Amino acid sequence: MTPETVAGRPGGRGVRLLPNAVTVLALCSGLSGVQFMISDNRVAALAAIALAAVFDALDGRLARLLDATSRMGAELDSLSDCVSFGVSPALILFLWTLDDIRIGWVVALVLVVSAALRLARFNTLSDDDEAPPYAGEFFVGVPSPAGALVALAPMALEIQLGPGFWSQPAVVAVWTVLVGTLMISRVPTASLKSVRVPPPLVAPLLVAVAFAAAALVTFPFVVYAVAVAAYLLHIPYAVSRYRWLGRHPEVWHVPPRQRRAVRRAHRRLGLAPPGRPLRRRVAGAAARAGSAARNIGRDRDQRERERDRFRAGESPPVPPADRNGRGDGVRDGVRDRLRDGSRDRRPRARGSRRLGLRRDREDRP
Repeated sequence: MTPETVAGRPGGRGVRLLPNAVTVLALCSGLSGVQFMISDNRVAALAAIALAAVFDALDGRLARLLDATSRMGAELDSLSDCVSFGVSPALILFLWTLDDIRIGWVVALVLVVSAALRLARFNTLSDDDEAPPYAGEFFVGVPSPAGALVALAPMALEIQLGPGFWSQPAVVAVWTVLVGTLMISRVPTASLKSVRVPPPLVAPLLVAVAFAAAALVTFPFVVYAVAVAAYLLHIPYAVSRYRWLGRHPEVWHVPPRQRRAVRRAHRRLGLAPPGRPLRRRVAGAAARAGSAARNIGRDRDQRERERDRFRAGESPPVPPADRNGRGDGVRDGVRDRLRDGSRDRRPRARGSRRLGLRRDREDRP
């Protein structure tokens, strides 16, 4: 069903406007956070930004569910995110503590510019047809709603625990710059759009949601801090998963549940990814091949010198005694082999055997 079909049906135009209405609610909620902060209502300011994040998560899903996506809705969503998760958090942080330092306004501008650049890159990458199939399961950088909530985490800690080092202007400034850097970075982060809950886990997940809702009502800022910490801790896992998918194109079109089975099988069979880049491994193999060839040539030259010396009537070189002191036996064995014209039976180099190289057989006198 296309958007034109939805608009032509009775009530279709109202259905098509519903996602845009939710986007406008997110914009109004984000800007209301600034007004609450001007009134020194920090709890309401944080709640307004969190509510804007909830509205932002709903509008896209409603548009896809109702098949009411449009170019206007995408542009409106980007503008709303820039204001709600760029301008509003920056002003809230500045009014809270960043105005106490000289570079506070510069730090606030860094957060706004980072949010704008992140949204511009998101709109550009959404039209990229050359992206790998698994790219839709990840965001490039931290999304702007998550970045806004992470940036406001020090204020939530102060509300819950009181003043501390986390509320110092210098610490807040460094934290804000780091969050802005994560937003414009190319670090992959997991997208909730690709999460699929297996049927056996639906009931336990509903129970966990009930407990989370109860904890949110009782200890809202503790849940807020735990959620921010969990989100930051998931980034290394997302990076590892993204790189693993890049090295295994055979699982790009496999469901995530089967991917986990393939990954466990690789780990069980010892098929771990190589620890060194491909160029280093190729250079190392070439170096080993050259070393094996040099060793073979050096051994052949040594045998020829020993044969020429024996033919000239000289005694062959005496090898050093072995650990049991049987140097004479070793010397006699070498002399007998040279006298009989038999080939040298010393063990072949591992590198030559692995590379399929054979010794020169021109050993007989």
